Formats: sequence, C-alpha cells, structure tokens
Amino acid sequence: MNEDTKPPKPGFLPIETNWFDRLFISVVIWVALSLFWFRFIEPLGLSIWICCAISAVLAVYIIRKG
Repeated sequence: MNEDTKPPKPGFLPIETNWFDRLFISVVIWVALSLFWFRFIEPLGLSIWICCAISAVLAVYIIRKG
C-alpha cells in the first residue's frame, strides 16, 4: 500500500499530517532551536552538537508519533 493512500494516523499534532508534513515541521523546529542555541546557549560554552542531537531526537519522535 502506498503512503499516499494510507489514511492519516492520529497523533499528538492538532492537524492531519503525512510523513512529509511531519518532516517539514521537524526541520522548522531544528532551525528555530539552532538559532536559539547560537544566540543564548553557545556563548555559555555548550556545543552546537548538543542542539543537533536534541533536534534529531525530536525529529524522530515527531515523524513517528506526530
């Protein structure tokens, strides 16, 4: 069965989404979190790689469960 023909699965997002919508939401969150991290967290000494790891975990969760 093709991904486009499957009915949207219910998740925690308040809108009907397919996998690409959830991927796009994850990328937007990654960009926003990175900008926040560069401005406020990285000057304190924490590496941007921590932000990337957090973003990757969030992306996997959103794509699978969103």
